Amino acid sequence: MAVLMREAIGGTLRRARTERRRTLREVSRRARVSLGYLSEVERGRKEPSSELLAAICEALDIALHELLTEAAETIAADALAAEAATLRRPVGLRHMDLRLAGASDGPAAPSSLPLSPVSPRHPVPQPSPQPVALQPVGAVCAAA
Repeated sequence: MAVLMREAIGGTLRRARTERRRTLREVSRRARVSLGYLSEVERGRKEPSSELLAAICEALDIALHELLTEAAETIAADALAAEAATLRRPVGLRHMDLRLAGASDGPAAPSSLPLSPVSPRHPVPQPSPQPVALQPVGAVCAAA
C-alpha cells in the first residue's frame, strides 16, 4: 500500500524532532498543541491543518516547505520502490505447477523449503518392455 501524505509528514516531523533532540512535550508546548495530538500526527494517525503544521515547524525551527519537500520525497521513494517490486516478479512456473518439497496435499508447509515441480497425482502407466529378438551382426549387415 502506498504511503499516505499524513504518514510521510508524521515521519518527517518525528525525524526532525529526534535529530534536534527535542521531546514531544517541548515541541507540543512551543507549538501550543496537545502532546497526545502531536504524537498522533507523528505516527501518521491524524492529518494536521496547515496552521498546525506551521506552528509545529516553527517549534522545530524548520521551514514548512522543507518539511513538505522531505515528505514528498518519501512518498516518491515509496512509489518507486513499489514499482520496482512489481518489475521483479518471478517469471516461469505458475504457482499451481509448484509444490513445496516434502509437503503433503494438506496445509502449506513453511516457505523455507525448496520448491519443486509437481508430479502427476496418478502415475501414468508405462508400457512394459517387449522382448526383442537379437540377430547376429553379420545377418543385419547382409540384409542392408
